[in-house]
Amino acid sequence: MAGALNEALTALAAGGPGPRLPVHIAAPDIRRWMDGNAARGAWSFAAEAPGPHVCVVALTHGNEIGGAVVLDRWLRHELRPVAGRLSLIFANLDAYARFDAQDPTASRFLEQDLNRVWDPEMLDGAGRSAELRRARVLRPLLDSADVVLDLHSMLWPADPLLLVGAPGSEGLALALGEPGLVVSDPGHEAGRRLIDYAAEAGQRGVLLEAGNHWERETVALMERVARRMLGICGVRPAMAAPIGPPARLARVTEAVTARGADFAFTRPFRGGEVIGQAGSLIAMDGGEEIRTPHDNCLLVMPNLRAAPGMTAVRFAAFVG
Repeated sequence: MAGALNEALTALAAGGPGPRLPVHIAAPDIRRWMDGNAARGAWSFAAEAPGPHVCVVALTHGNEIGGAVVLDRWLRHELRPVAGRLSLIFANLDAYARFDAQDPTASRFLEQDLNRVWDPEMLDGAGRSAELRRARVLRPLLDSADVVLDLHSMLWPADPLLLVGAPGSEGLALALGEPGLVVSDPGHEAGRRLIDYAAEAGQRGVLLEAGNHWERETVALMERVARRMLGICGVRPAMAAPIGPPARLARVTEAVTARGADFAFTRPFRGGEVIGQAGSLIAMDGGEEIRTPHDNCLLVMPNLRAAPGMTAVRFAAFVG
């Protein structure tokens, strides 16, 4: 990671605003795509040949702009399915409208995290927020999907990975071959993700964490994985498999939710680190020690500034 970004993230993790985080990609102007043909900000195209319906979702978080770069490019190039149906969704439009490269972490959402509202009881309930309204608009289109690919990026240092919410999606994620880690994860205490909603509906859902926010390499990985997904599903011509060893599967054994405002890691861990010895101290939450539950414990996306109620880290064990 570049020194400037390391410096900024270290200061941010320590509780201060720190230097301005560097933004190396431009936020695309998506006003031409706002009307959609399936819902506001959502486009859907059907081929004559039968096949599955694949939804590719960007901007679930309004500051994770890499996915918007990919979908904007595909729409401008008139990418169309050769079989089945392809839907391209710009999710949190209102949060994205507030994205400011001078303060790029501020537009993750408006009122609540759009990736924590996908509980049918919440969607059918009386709750009101900008994100719930948006989820309810997108729900009919997503309900018709066979496969959902949700494109994300990361603030804290971590190796790219694929997340699945249920074992039924593990095979699809592993078949993508890139990135080289698939994590099967039941979700967050704070609310249900889109991939959890897809799993409950019998769909296959995969969430890509493609690397650091606002980096060109992150956008490139997003596009490769998304194109490979379309090829595997038969919606677009197949792509060559990535060169390298096959992807590894890990399953989350425990999710650690921060309870106090003083939750702190013993050092700034990087996502993808493996802690060899069970019982290793990695964080303190008030007076409670947070220790690894087993040997060869994979740390999944440590949140170096977790607020109470947020997932601070997930522990996972490799399969096989």
